[in-house]
Amino acid sequence: KILAEAATLKKLAVDYMHPEVGVRKVDGEMFGRNYFNRYSAPETEEDEFADERAEILAEAVALKKSSVAYMHPEVGVCSEDATLFGRNYFERASAPDVESMEEAEERAKILAEAATLKKLAVDYMHPEVGVRKVDGEMFGRNYFNRY
Repeated sequence: KILAEAATLKKLAVDYMHPEVGVRKVDGEMFGRNYFNRYSAPETEEDEFADERAEILAEAVALKKSSVAYMHPEVGVCSEDATLFGRNYFERASAPDVESMEEAEERAKILAEAATLKKLAVDYMHPEVGVRKVDGEMFGRNYFNRY
């Protein structure tokens, strides 16, 4: 019974963490009534309501895109507009060609810290992945299943 509840809680957690997946039909006996296509439904709606509905749906699509971008920082940024551009300050003609040894070591440390922070962020945002054993000397005691 406890394992079934844990499996149900895991499924709910995955559903909560991934709203972009949507709802899948699981049972063949599940059904719902469509109140918009019934015979007593109104034929048309006014233009004002249709325009407002279109605006609301556009805002919902934009919010979904923002929430997916927030929930998945590992995806990165992709540009959708051809007019977007940026200036590269590192490859311009007046850029310095060589960096000192101290700067290179500092940059290597910063990049290593950034990689560690990215790994921690991905681990935090995806609890369903679990913990992988990295070191042979690592161990833990399970206080719930001890004899």
